Amino acid sequence: MKLLHIDASILGANSASRQLSAAVVERLRKATPGMEITYRDLAAEPLSHLSGEHLAAAQGAAPESPTLQRDLAASQGALEVFLAADIVVIGAPMYNFTIPSQLKAWIDRIVVAGRTFRYGAAGPEGLAGNKRVIVAISRGGLYGPDAPAAALEHLETYLRGVFGFIGVTHPELIVAEGLQVGPEQREKSLQSALQAIGTLRAA
Repeated sequence: MKLLHIDASILGANSASRQLSAAVVERLRKATPGMEITYRDLAAEPLSHLSGEHLAAAQGAAPESPTLQRDLAASQGALEVFLAADIVVIGAPMYNFTIPSQLKAWIDRIVVAGRTFRYGAAGPEGLAGNKRVIVAISRGGLYGPDAPAAALEHLETYLRGVFGFIGVTHPELIVAEGLQVGPEQREKSLQSALQAIGTLRAA
């Protein structure tokens, strides 16, 4: 059993999403002895953002720049690690109503035609549906369905959409929100999220 653990927060030890994603991994590690865990910190080791050169190379152009060659190798490595994983755990904080740019750069490396999705006569078909994806989400404000700011929530909805596109139709989301509302709300929300993590099924 292989688990890929991704963190994207820029807050280091002060990050709620890192705390929660680590708790998820620990829960699954204890439940599955011998699990192979690969960790990637996208804030410490970011992937570059896509450029026209990246897209040209994907369409067959020979990469001439050594920098581009390294980027393409890093992209391929990120994709292969994702494809090899049975479980993917992601720490995803909300920044300005959506995902961190570091996480977007990683997603751009794993949403690849012919590898994680393909187009057929009936339209797009996801190819990564055999994976279990668990996302630990942290949000400073309140963005639930009944919240006044619900229309500004573009993190959870985006992740559900993009993973659904590649075949993961039922990602498991752990959400801690209102973390900047006040200390009491923060503690309450984190404890609720940790309790939810404690009920996750074994790998």
